[in-house]
Amino acid sequence: MVYFVGAGCGAADLITVRGMRLLQKADVIIYAGSLVNPELLSYAREDCKIYNSAKMTLDEVMAVMEEAENQGKEIVRLHTGDQSVYGAVREQMDALEEREIPFESCPGVSACFGAAASLNLEYTLPEVSQSLIITRMAGKTAVPEKESIESFAAHQASMAIYLSAGMLEELSEKLVAGGYQKDTPAALVYKATWPEEEAYIGTVEALPEIARIHHITKTALVLVGDVITHSGYAKSRLYAPDFETEFRGKRV
Repeated sequence: MVYFVGAGCGAADLITVRGMRLLQKADVIIYAGSLVNPELLSYAREDCKIYNSAKMTLDEVMAVMEEAENQGKEIVRLHTGDQSVYGAVREQMDALEEREIPFESCPGVSACFGAAASLNLEYTLPEVSQSLIITRMAGKTAVPEKESIESFAAHQASMAIYLSAGMLEELSEKLVAGGYQKDTPAALVYKATWPEEEAYIGTVEALPEIARIHHITKTALVLVGDVITHSGYAKSRLYAPDFETEFRGKRV
């Protein structure tokens, strides 16, 4: 059995309880060594075989899984954050299905939620934004034209932009071209929730300069939107005294 486990965004104690227990009972762990906090491997048994997928091809990963499955072993494929976001897991799942190897997924905390916690943000403030757009700039992996930064910026919603820290000049220009004002609040969060985390708040226009000053070129998340300054929002109707729910009647 193969378990795809989200390691969380950095801090070792941000893995789910289920994910931790799967690591503790695993016979084989294949982890994304370029991004997963190695402290998580301390949950593994001493006799667990551990492989770093940063040094492996897809075929090599699948060979390890297939051999372990044939030996009746429990396998954990440990991905950074939540594997459903830029995790390249579907191709692995399809290969497992071809080999008739069963698998399950265990979710994790993605970087945009780790960054929000670090900055004490709410992405969905009433009358400011009620949507969160998760996207990225095109790099080695292309982005469909209909999902351009400009088209998403036109919505003026909260945005979390992954895998783009090395292209901030272009990103800033595209955000403005799409409709954000140059002074729209923005944040650059390096290695959210890791001990070495750095977080800086500025504007869309200032993003490239912030990165230059602090020598940030990768492993950082860009957040954009007025929710970052948490001002000008309305209180939630959920807790208003004149708002009735199935659990609480009106109190006016």
